[in-house]
Amino acid sequence: MRCINFDKEFERYLSVWMKEHAKEYKNYDEMEAAMPDVYAEFLDTPMNWLGGAKPGEYFTQFDNAHQLVNWMEDYFKQRIPAPDMLLNRIAELGLAAEESLMNLLKKEKATQEIKMAAITLLREIESVAPLEYYIGLQAIREEGEDELADNALDSLASMGAHAVDAMRKALPLASPNGQEAMLTVLCDYPGDENVFQTALRLFRERRESVAILADCLGKLGDERALPALIALAGSEETPYLDYIELRSAIEALGGDAPERVFDAEDPAYEAMRSMQ
Repeated sequence: MRCINFDKEFERYLSVWMKEHAKEYKNYDEMEAAMPDVYAEFLDTPMNWLGGAKPGEYFTQFDNAHQLVNWMEDYFKQRIPAPDMLLNRIAELGLAAEESLMNLLKKEKATQEIKMAAITLLREIESVAPLEYYIGLQAIREEGEDELADNALDSLASMGAHAVDAMRKALPLASPNGQEAMLTVLCDYPGDENVFQTALRLFRERRESVAILADCLGKLGDERALPALIALAGSEETPYLDYIELRSAIEALGGDAPERVFDAEDPAYEAMRSMQ
């Protein structure tokens, strides 16, 4: 299928529009504010380069989900921006696109950009097929940013209770970074002893993640976390922003956070104070 660069075509359309309408605006900001309306007009205007079709409706004539997913892949391979209209059409076809998107997700040579698009579309069509794949991405997490795993984690969260049992089973075998990531979802489903113990252990071990893990412990609602939370909140080594999260968790569990006095030596505290 031919990969038309809709972004470039809009740039051409916009260039003509600006020449025709520039005098109607006092400054660039006013013209920039009109851009959403101009783009909507572009989408709704029949174009010769589409055989008279409107850009906003062009992909609606195609009903083969497999064909559309392959078309999307071609866009990425050719490094042409995949049109939102194409992605929206795939999402509209729903679970008919599931198998093709899963194949793309598991394709060894697929780029991260393609896989990111597949994960996003699978989430939009509410597919649970990639559940185990997403958990696997969490389990092998390493230090540093991982956009693919983050996107998959968003999908696990959107699956709700459907993903909980599988995530609980995978939790003990995951890397520490993977455990921390899964806890941010599992903390919304309290009552599991292993989840609580894992959160409490990581809270004690991972000082760089105090705020995240304190929030998890607060959501899990187990008062046994209070001594550890209170002890760290009272430590003079605990910076202001971590203290705020610790205090919130302590209060969520019905406890009383120790009072702390911060000064200008804590840059976060000074920045917050200057904003008041």
